[in-house]
Amino acid sequence: MSQGLIEAGRHAARAGFSRRAFLKFGVTASVAASGGLLIGFSLPAASQDQNKGKSVIGGDGVESPQDGVFAPNAFVQIDKSGKIVLIMPKVEMGQGVYTALPMLIAEELDVPLDSVTIDHAPPNEKLFTDPLLGGQLTGGSTSVRYAWEPLRRAGAAARMMLVAAAAQQWQCDPSSCVAQGGKVMHASGDRSASYADLAEAAAKLPVPQDIKLKDANSFKIIGTPVRRLDSPEKVDGTAMFGLDVRLPDMLYAAIVNCPVFGGTLASVDDSNAKKIPGVRQVVKFDNGVAVIGDHTWAAKRGAAALQIQWNEGPSAGVSTKQIVDDMANASQRTGAVARKEGDVNDAFSKAKTRVDAVYVQPFLAHATMEPINCTVHVRPDGCDIWLGTQVPTRIRDAGMKATGLPADKIVVHNHLLGGGFGRRLEFDMATQALKIGKALGVPVKVTWSREEDIQHDMYRPCYYDKLSAGLDAGGKPVAWTHRIVGSSVLARFAPPAVKDGVDPDAVEVASDLPYDLPNQLVDYVRLEPHDVPTAFWRGVGPTRGTFVVESFIDELAVQAKADPVEYRRALLGKSPRARNVLDVATQAAAWGKQSVPQGQGRGVSVMHAFGSFFSIVADVTVDKDGAVKVNRIVCAVDCGMVVNPNTVEAQVQGGIIFGITAALYSEITIKDGRVEQSNFTDYRMLRIHETPPVEVHIVKSTEAPGGIGEPGTAALAPAITNAIHAATGKRIRQLPVGNQLQSA
Repeated sequence: MSQGLIEAGRHAARAGFSRRAFLKFGVTASVAASGGLLIGFSLPAASQDQNKGKSVIGGDGVESPQDGVFAPNAFVQIDKSGKIVLIMPKVEMGQGVYTALPMLIAEELDVPLDSVTIDHAPPNEKLFTDPLLGGQLTGGSTSVRYAWEPLRRAGAAARMMLVAAAAQQWQCDPSSCVAQGGKVMHASGDRSASYADLAEAAAKLPVPQDIKLKDANSFKIIGTPVRRLDSPEKVDGTAMFGLDVRLPDMLYAAIVNCPVFGGTLASVDDSNAKKIPGVRQVVKFDNGVAVIGDHTWAAKRGAAALQIQWNEGPSAGVSTKQIVDDMANASQRTGAVARKEGDVNDAFSKAKTRVDAVYVQPFLAHATMEPINCTVHVRPDGCDIWLGTQVPTRIRDAGMKATGLPADKIVVHNHLLGGGFGRRLEFDMATQALKIGKALGVPVKVTWSREEDIQHDMYRPCYYDKLSAGLDAGGKPVAWTHRIVGSSVLARFAPPAVKDGVDPDAVEVASDLPYDLPNQLVDYVRLEPHDVPTAFWRGVGPTRGTFVVESFIDELAVQAKADPVEYRRALLGKSPRARNVLDVATQAAAWGKQSVPQGQGRGVSVMHAFGSFFSIVADVTVDKDGAVKVNRIVCAVDCGMVVNPNTVEAQVQGGIIFGITAALYSEITIKDGRVEQSNFTDYRMLRIHETPPVEVHIVKSTEAPGGIGEPGTAALAPAITNAIHAATGKRIRQLPVGNQLQSA
């Protein structure tokens, strides 16, 4: 998620959990049982600096921390065998956190990376809340950003305590001992002890108040290209995703949801379905029907045989055109002010030239490779839920609500995610599965077909952006207004984040531009699209905001008859990191140094979001029929200190491919209250042969880490559409590009 969701998190994180309560829970239950060393750490919401000197170390001689608000995020345990376990509060959905976060611990503990193992964290907001996101959830490209210092401090504190334990046993000064390779050794070379031998003694020592982190120059693991730890099991098929769950006596459910948003079930004739071999039962609920079978194929055949009547409700006549028309009308209203600087009216009156534009972006589905699924076993005395989720505590809470059971009777078995992109920040799939599970009383796996997945997703909102700029005689912007109209995801997902009518996610990028614009007015008009459900989508606010801002900046450059790169450079004087990535990307792409043939063009974009700085140069060709081919993408990224450059490169490449798909092809359209797309045949993905070379240039930096999972997607679209304009002279103001160029 973006800064908008981070703002929401700061509200939710205020209800904290005292260190003393943590010690009682963690030390008594875990350390006392194992006789080992348990390291916890906190991620305070207000500032990471507040965390200095506050690592929580288990044992008889633990520190006596002050009571206060904090949010423990993870634990590291070293047992008597020397096993090091990181209990991971984040989930792995391809972004590489199951490698990057152990690298932080291994670095400061000075142990080989393969000696750190991972256990899934159970749902527990008190122990595992990410305070910047306000819950135990994975998203927003925050995992490394906010674990960077606390995880290293946890490892360093453990290392210092292990050294102190060895020095105590050897009756020598700790400065004469060094930790290396999972051992503590004396400078004389005649004594050494493994971490396993020292763990129990270390747990009894007081916490060091002055924790010394390694200097970056001495890093052995951080910053090195490390192979993903979770790759082997994904290659050999042993990795467990939600879809892989198999239980004794498990049944299978296929779903038919009401095709109209907001509609409900009127009646169903299931006589033909029940005649199909393997069909066990038909379960009805408020807006759909589930067919239960001995296997998925029987359930799916049964679902196809149902004869259903729906109460379509008030949204039965809704169309994409109506939704866009509603937004256009709403754009005439004054919105809630997100940013106001200077006097835009006065600046417009003095401007030499005025440029106006409207940009429209469609609903988008997540279309994860692993379709929506959830397995449940609801019993009178307990409930188990198996799935891959970004929000385990929300899944647990859904279980409590559906069953009436207390939290300790709900067990969430979280698995690897076969794609998240924000879709698995939602828990609708669990709510539905729990209804079915209650009716059956036996284990049941509920799997949505690809058609149900795409037609009943929770969509990236459709947006309508209205911009105006006033330029002086030299073509420099002196006035800028930007009105954003669209759904507020945060109003549903985290209501406290919406203040004075402004959804910080919807206005992100627009309200915090890297450019020097002296007179600005950015406002937001919330308009919900009838009953169409909206949710976060990879890149969140910056995805839609960057497309609009960077396209409009390009328009201004054209109006000023200026080179798009030089035009941006002149406006980035107050943002040296943004200017630097622009220089790195354009130099690598040889911008302006090579002529391009007719029908070919280059476009550029710059973005600051998720704590990182990005610039992308796209090279495209538009043929005589209007088809777009992306020839090459060059990207420069300054994401601060890099933990694993392999992960950075992979995430940028994946995000860019995801973004190309959306820019060129993806849209969800509505007709008669129904989604018109149904599968990858009409919700197109980029094909392998269409995928261009993607060059990633990582800028060396000593700044704290920024996010990397989403920026590539967010910065991509305007680079392509600006390149299309360079090739054809046609400005793309509505996504996807689709067939808009056929008449160009």
